[in-house]
Amino acid sequence: MEKLVVRGGKSLYGEIDTSGAKNAAVAILPATIMASEGVCEIENIPDIDDVNCLERIIESLGCKINRSGSNVTVDARGDIRKIADTEDVRKMRASYYLIGALLGRFKEARVELPGGCAIGVRPIDQHIKGFEALGAAVKMEHGSIYAVADRLIGANIYFDVVSVGATINVMLAASLAEGQTILENAAREPHVVDVANFMNTMGADIKGAGTDVIRINGVKSLKGCSYSVIPDQIEAGTYMIATAACGGEVKVKNVIPKHLESISAKLIEMGVSIKEYDDYVVVTSDRSKLKAINIKTMPYPGFPTDVQQPMSALMCIAKGRSIINENIWESRFKHVDELKKMGASIMVESRTAIIEGVEKLTGAVVRATDLRAGAAMVIAALMAEGKSEVLDIEHIDRGYPHIEDKFRKLGADITREKC
Repeated sequence: MEKLVVRGGKSLYGEIDTSGAKNAAVAILPATIMASEGVCEIENIPDIDDVNCLERIIESLGCKINRSGSNVTVDARGDIRKIADTEDVRKMRASYYLIGALLGRFKEARVELPGGCAIGVRPIDQHIKGFEALGAAVKMEHGSIYAVADRLIGANIYFDVVSVGATINVMLAASLAEGQTILENAAREPHVVDVANFMNTMGADIKGAGTDVIRINGVKSLKGCSYSVIPDQIEAGTYMIATAACGGEVKVKNVIPKHLESISAKLIEMGVSIKEYDDYVVVTSDRSKLKAINIKTMPYPGFPTDVQQPMSALMCIAKGRSIINENIWESRFKHVDELKKMGASIMVESRTAIIEGVEKLTGAVVRATDLRAGAAMVIAALMAEGKSEVLDIEHIDRGYPHIEDKFRKLGADITREKC
């Protein structure tokens, strides 16, 4: 077990590189299984635990994987298992993308029920609805999801709720279905677009990704390709918020500024300076001038739920009363009790958090209750007075590559130590 030890109160200055998008990588890697010809070469894959876990899962299916830095090659030719049942599968939620990938290629998939962060009920009913509409029989038995079809046939599918996971998963299966599939009320997030672009590079025919209607013309087979994953908007947003919280000036590089617009807009509203360039943003902050704001999490292009927790840490020291309405996950305020240990004044009522700004936070021993909560606790520790220890950082390692190294380059006093 490891922990992060932070001595807070230092302003941040310098440059920081954004890694490849976690949420895109964990869908693109399963999609490589669908290439029955050639090898997939994927660049800009982040070095995080979720990706490492997926690589082991894909290897256990019989694929050949090679990693060199941020580049990963996957050879899915030959005899591939249609059953994903290792302990790694049960560890992470994104393993459900294996269902769509295996069902699309082999018309059969058995995948253990996935895990992941406990941030609320996350049913996969919309995934199942989509697979069944394509002609698959889906059942849950012995802790697994089993899907099988004689043929997959294109269909019109309307998602009852906007779901990134269901949009991507059904898109994977439909890519190798017969005829046209139309997905309505589809998710519009950048990583949905990235997965569609990757699939098209493999030979799929997907149009409309990034809108709420996606049209997929099924093809007979997919082949290997070379592709580079987009930058991680959530990681970039976390660094932007940390700079706002600590004060200073940081250039956040390797980003797509358009993907950050909802985050940038709220930081500007708080009194932070954000300057956008082609592939980087410069964040300048005087933490003494931060103003309270209200945010409401929404599907893209609204304010992302994954940035709500880091933003809540920043709001703790903003002058006035801030209000957060969490519209995506019902259990995304578990980190509030940890912030209170540091002196935050927060009241939670159902899916709403009311934050009264305080003059300062003080160091404490706190826990990362989930991935993005972990990022929030690191930000809180960086801006707090005195020493903090952040425990349970295995959650943070799921989505932030070498977080302590990146912050140290900006002047933060942060180290990883054994518990």
